[in-house]
Amino acid sequence: MPAWGLERVAPLGRAETSRRLLIVYAGFLALLGVLWVRCLWLQVIQSGELSRRAAAQHWVSRAVPAPRGTVYDRTGRILAMSVRVPSVFGNPRQVTSTRLASDMASLLGQPKPLVARRLARRKGFVWLARHVDPALLPKLAMLRSEGIGVVEEVQRVYPNGRLASHVLGHVDIDQYGLEGLELALDGALQGHPGAFETLRDAKGDLLIGPWTVQREAAPGSSVVLTVDSVVQGIAEDALSFGVEKFHAKGGSVIVMDPDTGAILAMATRPTFDPHAAGRAKTEARRNRAITDLAEPGSVFKVVTAAALLEEGRVEPSEQFFCENGKYPTIGRHVLHDHRPHGWLSFHDVIAMSSNIGTAKAASRLKPDELYRYIRAFGFGSKTGIELPGEVSGIVPKPARWSKLSPFIIPIGQEIAVTPIQLAVMMSVIANGGLTVHPYLIERVEAPDGRVIRAHRAGKPERLLKPETAAALHPMLSSVVESGTGQLAKVPGLAVGGKTGTAQKLEPNGRYSHSKFVASFIGYGPVPEAAPAAEGAKFVVVVTIDEPRPLYFGGVVAAPVFRRVVESLASYWGLKPAPVLARAP
Repeated sequence: MPAWGLERVAPLGRAETSRRLLIVYAGFLALLGVLWVRCLWLQVIQSGELSRRAAAQHWVSRAVPAPRGTVYDRTGRILAMSVRVPSVFGNPRQVTSTRLASDMASLLGQPKPLVARRLARRKGFVWLARHVDPALLPKLAMLRSEGIGVVEEVQRVYPNGRLASHVLGHVDIDQYGLEGLELALDGALQGHPGAFETLRDAKGDLLIGPWTVQREAAPGSSVVLTVDSVVQGIAEDALSFGVEKFHAKGGSVIVMDPDTGAILAMATRPTFDPHAAGRAKTEARRNRAITDLAEPGSVFKVVTAAALLEEGRVEPSEQFFCENGKYPTIGRHVLHDHRPHGWLSFHDVIAMSSNIGTAKAASRLKPDELYRYIRAFGFGSKTGIELPGEVSGIVPKPARWSKLSPFIIPIGQEIAVTPIQLAVMMSVIANGGLTVHPYLIERVEAPDGRVIRAHRAGKPERLLKPETAAALHPMLSSVVESGTGQLAKVPGLAVGGKTGTAQKLEPNGRYSHSKFVASFIGYGPVPEAAPAAEGAKFVVVVTIDEPRPLYFGGVVAAPVFRRVVESLASYWGLKPAPVLARAP
């Protein structure tokens, strides 16, 4: 019998022992399998992500911004350039001081709640201020241990402020072009960013050594424009005078070389500061010289006169009866002159800007013929100038003309044009009858000075015979000497041109009786009336939008033209030219 309290335990059998060992082995194998899968997951599937995390902890990799290329005017003056400036960031994970947000807001001149919200984010990097004053660097360096850092960035600078802002355009905070030539030439102006990579210790301090990799940024290409900053300033000052004096909504002035098409100045009002373009209204950033459509009014009579003379349908001395200012046309429509005239020569029809005389003479042209000249002068098509936003205008085909169209299209109604198209039109007359294509970019140069793009003028096409252009010179000279544009007269310099006063359309499709576009388009010095005469040196287009209380082109726009040309004559040293003899 067994001892008290003890029970005999039977030994395990061989089978039971094997079963338990198998369970233990299986458990170990399962654990090894889990570990193997985990290792596979970490070493293979997530290796890339973990490597990137490790590199982020131990390596610093920063892009070195590339400065945009410099923009020069035709004389080498800088219009746009890039400079390196500090920008401030924070690491919210390092922030421990409760006063840091208040101190940074005071230092950076920003609202405290805004800075506090940024420093409260669960991120390792937040921008606090971009492009700050370099004078702040010593104070910012003292805050490094509290999670505040500084990086060097590139800032676009326009040394002349608002000058030519509509031509140059502007960039965003990251130096990408948004408008103007900054947008059109963004690919050329942008450089190639560099890189800086090195190790850092547990405190985040950079460790410079053989492992450090540094690649310098390559600046963008430079651009040389046709614009002359002095001429640009002249145009902008004269335009500001006209817009302010006549309380206008806006306006534009273009100065162009009629022989080459080079734009010497393109001014627009209202204007904006390209350093703070985001705070400007859309209206102020619009380049009216290429985007604003309006009926040309009487300046369009230049096209009608050119077509009539080129086709031999009229002589300058031929007489037209101007109905004493009232001419019934179609239905109840009566064509009026701004002042009554009786008999006028065709020369005086243009000089006095008679709507009735022009309409009567234009009746000798078939609609298809007039339309062909309108299109040949470039209306209804973009000029191709290197600026974004240009519009083509509106020129209806003859099949869409009404019965009234043959009377009013020749005097500049029922079509819509841009100021740059009017500059092309007058250049054809000024240069003796050749077509021109306006342009702004003279050449693009690589950082090493190589010219990678240069303007190449195509072979000009002859639109008018030299004799036709020569016949128009006395007419357009008389506009200034004795006609509707006498306020454009420049003492000692022979200039020619044409006035225009166009009614704007109301939303209901009717012509406004209070909103007008006043214009004057001129050129000079007017060459002598001979086929072989030398062409003019400049074409100036002035348009003033909604002037008040006066609105006639000869009263509002002509004085702006005179102010521009007087300054140009002084700047260029133009010699006086004789006034052309009046046609019989």
